[in-house]
Amino acid sequence: MIRAAVLSAVGAPLRIAGIELPSPGPGRVRIRLAAAGVCHSDLSLSNGTLRQPVPAVLGHEGAGTVTEVGEGVTHVAPGDRVVLNWAPSCGDCHLCGLGEPWLCADAGSAATVPYATLTGDGSSLYPGLGTAVFAEETVVRASAVLPLPEGVPLVEAALLGCAVLTGYGAVHHSARVRAGESVVVFGVGGVGLATLQSARLAGAQTIVAVDVSPRKEELARTAGATDFLVADDTTAKRIRELTGGHGADVAIECVGRADTIRTAWSATRRGGRTTVVGIGGKDQRVTFSALELFHFGRTLSGCVYGNSDPARDLPVIAGHVRAGRLDLSALVTERIGLDGIPAAFDAMLAGRGGRALVVFPEAG
Repeated sequence: MIRAAVLSAVGAPLRIAGIELPSPGPGRVRIRLAAAGVCHSDLSLSNGTLRQPVPAVLGHEGAGTVTEVGEGVTHVAPGDRVVLNWAPSCGDCHLCGLGEPWLCADAGSAATVPYATLTGDGSSLYPGLGTAVFAEETVVRASAVLPLPEGVPLVEAALLGCAVLTGYGAVHHSARVRAGESVVVFGVGGVGLATLQSARLAGAQTIVAVDVSPRKEELARTAGATDFLVADDTTAKRIRELTGGHGADVAIECVGRADTIRTAWSATRRGGRTTVVGIGGKDQRVTFSALELFHFGRTLSGCVYGNSDPARDLPVIAGHVRAGRLDLSALVTERIGLDGIPAAFDAMLAGRGGRALVVFPEAG
């Protein structure tokens, strides 16, 4: 038996319970978790904004050590340190064939297949986003396991599985920020902090962070923001003032709200780029007039998992971490146990802090 945070039903509070994991079958890997990040997507899964079969063990941003591998698994072995990839690509579908693995048609299929049972009654459990890292151990498809490059601390490496790949990719793959450009980042949570660091890494000259909480300013400036604004009705105007009256070259929205997306769009210059990373509800509506779409010539794009290919990007990001250009620990504002996850959800809803990191006892 291992301990896990179980979501019994959509909208129900998480509860700590014992679960039973099977030995990994063919093409599967068992992992002892060192750490797991608490992401806003987990909150969205728990409240029904994103679909997830239940009962389930949530958590998709994790790193740990391989303890056992099933038949046919050759790229990792027991004792290897690894990062979990919650959206592994199949390599065979139409979108993978177009070179867009982050949009793989099969990426989410593992979440729909039971992977463990609840201790006691033996009821089936589903893995949140196919990984289920809110537990001491997990069993996943081999395609979801990425070897951790040398020189990256195992506990902080959990952040590579979502926040950092998403923020780095939003800057370098989706928005394609160029040296000397101005960038505004909406939302200073875990992904927002990774995005700010990545904008600095890309050589952006003016980096504006926007958040509803003034308490996020120090976090934002440490991550690379040159300016910080508390969000209000004048946000777009103030961003134009900070960028010579033109608006930012790039706006990256990490909140997932219609009004924030609209503000991000309005804060970019003519011909600028707005990238939406935040996951909003299906009832959120963003409106534009046909004339402004023509007149401003801006680009608005969605961004899934940073438009990243984790197998390609993880070694590059690890190089930046080893060189001190990316600081994973700067994203973490709280280290907690499994029983601290509900409070971390509440903190996200209240707009407090950056990334809460579940650290398992064996990891120190």
